[in-house]
Amino acid sequence: MGAAQDKLVDGLYGLGWAGVRKLPEPAAVALGRRIADFAWKRRGKSVLRLESNLARVVPDAGPERLRELSRAGMRSYMRYWMESFRLPTMDPKRFSTDVEFKDEHLLREALASGRGVVVALPHLANWDLAGAWAIGHIGSPFTTVAERLKPESLYDRFVAYRESLGMEVLPHSGGAAFGTLARRLRSGGLVCLVADRDLSASGVEVDFFGSTARMPAGPALLAQQTGAVLLPATLHYGDTPKMYGRIHPEVEVPKAGTRAEKTTAMTQAVADAFAWGIAEHPQDWHMLQRLWLDDLEERTQ
Repeated sequence: MGAAQDKLVDGLYGLGWAGVRKLPEPAAVALGRRIADFAWKRRGKSVLRLESNLARVVPDAGPERLRELSRAGMRSYMRYWMESFRLPTMDPKRFSTDVEFKDEHLLREALASGRGVVVALPHLANWDLAGAWAIGHIGSPFTTVAERLKPESLYDRFVAYRESLGMEVLPHSGGAAFGTLARRLRSGGLVCLVADRDLSASGVEVDFFGSTARMPAGPALLAQQTGAVLLPATLHYGDTPKMYGRIHPEVEVPKAGTRAEKTTAMTQAVADAFAWGIAEHPQDWHMLQRLWLDDLEERTQ
């Protein structure tokens, strides 16, 4: 991406942040749906990749069903963006009324234990809104990491946005993030990580919907190293403005095995929880990139 294109992309996102948050909520919802339908009808690479990914999640779906799912998926994806643009101006009281988690007591009890908590989530529904819920409803600020986006100014916008919600954001690149996360956990803090796609190519291979994918080892390694509670969480949308989630039971550290074996077993357990949530609500899984290893290998051939 050249400097001129970088500037254009950053300008468009800046326009979204400045403009969409000023729209009445029904207007923002309608705008997001129109943009989603336009993108879906163009059948670009991202839409086709989403459809290919959904074909693995819903293997019995025929072409017509997959097209329906991908259209719903693009609408869900744009709903995420419209909500995110508006989130900094949302009344914090809505985090309790518009977001509802099943088994939230598991998170509260884990935080009360003082061991520190790692919550691992997939790209389902709106993970930023879930973070705002944790801060506003549970009363627990947390630390997360963010992929360095290009242009750098766009990454800075994302960091500033998430920090405005009360999150501590660390850059994904570099080795310092893991140490900082470990320190936060040892002090009894909360760490939230989106963990259904490995960005380092050094993740753990897992069985995911019958094929091999690679997911980050970080959540399992942090739990092993610090003694923190590892809780998978999944999300899905209801009718606007409701979002629902589930806190899954703790993924415990196996009593036997090498560190690598324990990490693999724990990451597989997290992947299984993700698969449950994605299978229940495939239209809310915003995976518009290649994920499975055979798809990645196909790209490099």
